[in-house]
Amino acid sequence: MGPLLEEIAIFLAAAVIAVPIAQRLGLGSVLGYLIAGVAIGPWGLGLISEVEQVLHIAEFGVVLLLFIIGLEMQPKRLWALRKTIIGLGGLQVGATALALAIAAASVMHMPFAPALVAGLALALSSTAFALQLLAERGELTAKHGRAAFAILLFQDLAVIPILALLPLLTYGSESVSFVGALLETAKIAAVLGVMVVGGHYLLRPIFRLVAATRMPEIFTAMTLLIVVGTAVVMEATGVSVALGAFVAGVLLADSEYRHELEANVDPFKDLLLGLFFIAVGMSINVGLIIAQPLYLLELTVGLVAIKAAILFVLARRNGLNWNASRSLAAYLPQGGEFAFVILSTAVAGGLFVQTEADLLVATVTLSMVLTPLLVALVATYNRLRTPKSDPVFDTMDGPEHPVVIAGFGRVGQIVARVLRAKHVGFTALEINPDQVDFVRKYGNKVYYGDASRLDLLRAARAEEAKLFVLAIDDEAASIRTAQMVRMHFPDLTIIARARNRHHAYELMDLGITVLQRETFLSSLELAGDALKALGMKSEEVDRAKRLFRSHDEKRLFEHHDAADDDTRYAKLVMEAAQELEEQFERDARDHAGDAEPEARRA
Repeated sequence: MGPLLEEIAIFLAAAVIAVPIAQRLGLGSVLGYLIAGVAIGPWGLGLISEVEQVLHIAEFGVVLLLFIIGLEMQPKRLWALRKTIIGLGGLQVGATALALAIAAASVMHMPFAPALVAGLALALSSTAFALQLLAERGELTAKHGRAAFAILLFQDLAVIPILALLPLLTYGSESVSFVGALLETAKIAAVLGVMVVGGHYLLRPIFRLVAATRMPEIFTAMTLLIVVGTAVVMEATGVSVALGAFVAGVLLADSEYRHELEANVDPFKDLLLGLFFIAVGMSINVGLIIAQPLYLLELTVGLVAIKAAILFVLARRNGLNWNASRSLAAYLPQGGEFAFVILSTAVAGGLFVQTEADLLVATVTLSMVLTPLLVALVATYNRLRTPKSDPVFDTMDGPEHPVVIAGFGRVGQIVARVLRAKHVGFTALEINPDQVDFVRKYGNKVYYGDASRLDLLRAARAEEAKLFVLAIDDEAASIRTAQMVRMHFPDLTIIARARNRHHAYELMDLGITVLQRETFLSSLELAGDALKALGMKSEEVDRAKRLFRSHDEKRLFEHHDAADDDTRYAKLVMEAAQELEEQFERDARDHAGDAEPEARRA
């Protein structure tokens, strides 16, 4: 027990020291964990020596991460993303693997089979690194965040056929046939199918029974059992355990227990992910870097440059703007954790000599070290090109009961002012501590905290409220809060602020139909002022505004089902624009006809 406690203390101390320093320097927590790993590993202070064992345990953090991501991906939305996953993800893996295979053959002078395996292994990015960086910066729901997730999901799927391909490329292999590979693939597909069907019909009833015990520790144990059990089955079948955990999460994404599941798993996930990054840092072969620094730098820069260039081109061709394309290229140019598995399997099969594999592993780890720096650099560049001002949060006060207002920025303040003028009491919730301090200077009452937390909602006595005003500025936080209120306070009426059409559709997915897009009405009034300035009569302008508002709100609801299909949605938008133009023309003809008799009488 003594040595184990000492190692735990070393890991915790390394994380507590290195991560805050790295974040203070603007490097991010991931790079902090990597530095901590190097410091305590065999090439640093030598405090920990069992690197492989630690890495094997810590990989469970990646499994928990994929489970939580699965919880946030409803099957309907996952199905809507199928074209992006297969199209964008497939192109990325194929194009990158080919380019890197050619580079491996040219630079490292590898034969065809080893070069192809190297290309496939290095084409895969690190799910843990990329998603953690995206989550830290709050960009998982951004366009480049969704594209990155689609690519990473396809890469996790691609690991299965890549591993099945290795025996076919092994020199002198006589025991493996094409039929055998097909049978192995069919077995894996069957296991996933059984898991999907069985999980769909069994998981909810099981969790219902466990929840009935009203024992939180048993519910937590059941959650971990689902993840661990899935991992055991997937590993025994040869399927990526991370992919299995993701499937398990997706199966529970529509259940009433998803938030409790996420809350139970999240602390374990964060700790184990931190341990995973530390283990990766410990595994960096500093001796090899010292022996061949220029060669490894050449390999690392080449890997990052090739992957980033392909990602940028694919992003632009798939409709992402310049900033989003640069961001996607910055998040996914590193090698991934599956490269370690593929390369070690290739060495065991005789495709690689150990020295070649060591060079590639060192390249992968160095590319991971480089990624947070590249993300920070691109973010700074994007910010300089498109400067944005921070949202200004205004004052609020907080009597209780009838109304709960979540988010107290520009929108929440106006709602509160109207309610206060009509003597309607409300409770205000705000997560920005600077805003809390600001409003308290004026004698107002506000509760500090995350409105998506159940304990805070109960403290605000949401169960006694009649109305919940969702005025949170951040889209992801808004959706999390709406989901929590919908699950735990189903009778509480929600009216919501939507930042844009996409946000509105996400709220509509949760059954929220009373919502206002924050710039819609003011933009419509501005358009009316523009028409008046051009000499149009007030009656004509008012008709145009009414017609436009009616048409747009009708199409908002009609286009909801196509929101996740970019091609179909673009077609519907163009059709709606043509339809609106025709309606304006008919309105002009009708009122021109009405005006003629009056002109003759005059």
